[in-house]
Amino acid sequence: MKLMRHGAVLALVAAGALALAACGSNPTPAGGGGGASASNGSAACGGKKNLNAEGSSAQKNAIDVFVQAYQQQCAGYNVAYNPTGSGAGVKQFNAGLVDFGGSDSALNATNGEVAAAQQRCKGNPAWNLPMVFGPVAIAYNVPGVTDLVINGETIAKIFNGGIKTWNDPAIAALNSGKQLPAQPINVIYRSDQSGTTDNFQQYLQAAGKGAWTQPAGRTFNGGVGTGSQGSAGVAQSIAGAPGTIGYIELSYAQDNKLAMAQLDSGSGPVALTDASVGKAIAAAKVTGQGNDLRLDLKSVYGANTAGAYPLILATYEIVCSKGYDPDQVQAVKAFLTAAATAGQGQLPAAGYAPLPAEFQQKLLTAIQAISA
Repeated sequence: MKLMRHGAVLALVAAGALALAACGSNPTPAGGGGGASASNGSAACGGKKNLNAEGSSAQKNAIDVFVQAYQQQCAGYNVAYNPTGSGAGVKQFNAGLVDFGGSDSALNATNGEVAAAQQRCKGNPAWNLPMVFGPVAIAYNVPGVTDLVINGETIAKIFNGGIKTWNDPAIAALNSGKQLPAQPINVIYRSDQSGTTDNFQQYLQAAGKGAWTQPAGRTFNGGVGTGSQGSAGVAQSIAGAPGTIGYIELSYAQDNKLAMAQLDSGSGPVALTDASVGKAIAAAKVTGQGNDLRLDLKSVYGANTAGAYPLILATYEIVCSKGYDPDQVQAVKAFLTAAATAGQGQLPAAGYAPLPAEFQQKLLTAIQAISA
């Protein structure tokens, strides 16, 4: 299965999306500060020529798409993005070492991230802007098994060591008639701090029926398995070792030709497809205040929605609402405008979901409100 790789767009969200791909057809001249505004879909180019950003590896391929859209509209401008993981991205942003951070989970108030970000932004709040939606695959390498079915409780027990072999009765009960080997399960997890890990563990808390007693957070807390650095490292580890299983963003699973499990939330097995992911994204709610567009995905994770693939994430760009230098403001706004408009039209080919129209409009409003 090649979800969205060859132009198939998420059925439910794409129907309401705007015609984004055409937004970059009239590039704004480089160096000009008076280009078209975000309200008509084009970036107002100008300011800092080279932006720096760091963070989520889950959104790396999407950022590449966004940079291309930005450069088509603003020739001579660039964004250098380092996919070191969400935890590193937040730390680098809060330290003032990058212009914006990328994270698969919003800033956390309980561990000091929100306060540190406000200090970095010269006393102003930082905003979490969800720019990329995408599913997380449960990828596995079990020779001869191409259509594995698992549920939240079983996944939780696999990833905390409660289920140790592939022919465990709990797995067999979900896979009647399939030949499951008596092979040990080798869990592969992210060794670096990762927003994907945070979302995955939140899913286990919501869907695991009490089997996941560990906390969530960007550090994997299951206590079993082998760690690999970054999304690419997890994918390569699964591809290279039979008996492995891990959580990985769709594009990395596809690139490494990994088998992906179907999830059963109570209404039957659901494969990771465009329509099933679209049903889950449609249920995501904004819980942040004003232009802070933090999302609550726990209700999506724990829901038994027929035909929905619930294990999704939203990747945020973390920015200062105020507190940038004037050159930073103009360039950050121009890049994010290009990303939220023209860049969205190219996401399906990279394995992501384009923004639903309502999210796009909220994003453009927030981007326009960023100031020095």
